[in-house]
Amino acid sequence: RTLLPHGLLTKKCCCIMRLIASALLVILCGPATCSAFTAQRSGNAAFVSMGTHFPRQTKATTVMQNSPSDEDITPPSRSRLEGLSREPTIAEISVMDDMITKLADAKPYELPNAVSRAVRVVSSPRFFLRIAERADMATNDIEKEKLSALAENLVSTLEAVLSTTEDRLDERAKEVESVVKAAAEPESGEFLVPLSAERVNAMQTTLRKLDPISLDEGFLSTVDAWMNKSHQDGMDGMVGILQKVLQMYAGTAIVRARSQLQANVGAAVSGQSQEQADKVIAKEEEKGLTPAAALLEKLMAMDTDLWDAELRSNITAEGGISPATLMGEVQRTIEGVVLGLENGSMAQRVQAEYLRELVSRIEAIEQTL
Repeated sequence: RTLLPHGLLTKKCCCIMRLIASALLVILCGPATCSAFTAQRSGNAAFVSMGTHFPRQTKATTVMQNSPSDEDITPPSRSRLEGLSREPTIAEISVMDDMITKLADAKPYELPNAVSRAVRVVSSPRFFLRIAERADMATNDIEKEKLSALAENLVSTLEAVLSTTEDRLDERAKEVESVVKAAAEPESGEFLVPLSAERVNAMQTTLRKLDPISLDEGFLSTVDAWMNKSHQDGMDGMVGILQKVLQMYAGTAIVRARSQLQANVGAAVSGQSQEQADKVIAKEEEKGLTPAAALLEKLMAMDTDLWDAELRSNITAEGGISPATLMGEVQRTIEGVVLGLENGSMAQRVQAEYLRELVSRIEAIEQTL
């Protein structure tokens, strides 16, 4: 690939930066394209469900009652999120091995918290199969006994975690429903796709009003289950709406995490209390973000369908931001935010896929320069 110099970084630096960012995202996301984030290169219609375009507004469903109820949702036979619907890659097996090793060495009272943070991965049959494979490969009896004990402890721990989180999952379902309802037309209660700018803004406002603590694995698991059910019922329009929910979640979570990371780093470096560090950060924010950081946060806050136009206007403008500079800001976000999430968690996967899509958009625009 020929990279055009932009005066800020050399061609060699651009290549290195791109390889690092791309490699990190490939490791986290795997080789396949996630159906929840399917990018379409025709016009600005991106992340549209199952590769389907909606050239004019059509009804996704008539009323909210047609969305999956608790009785309708059965354990999904095929997840709509990448990595949950295929055989694990070598990198993902490595992540599972790391989790197995940590869980095996953890004290029994530490298991509930560890399991609850990655319940979707730990509760999968493939995870238990990997424990059995590790036990078969173990060369000493102590290691075999440790892995056997881990499997037994995980079963009892999962039962306890799932029973105590049932009420919380009901709450998450209500919160997901509130965001989806915001996509419906106020007068008719119908869902028209593609969504209008007003409906997208209403969804974003509703999601951002939710308690940040509620945007957890339970929230993402609910969206995944609803997407699976909608796909099974042939409701591709509703799948597209739920994709929007995931995109909005990722953008909101990343912006909040970037802010928190900055505050934490400020406290650690200065040796001050968090309260004092927050004051220092507030003063820095008054000076303004760097152009690349400001653009990235603006992109995180907007509808992904508008990314291409926003990127072109900022990258191609005279004195605009170079692709390499923006890519560097994305890379720092991957390293500081995404890699800090629980390995194998849905939060890590969704946020990584979201940033991977942004990287591909930046690369596509750079090729046209």
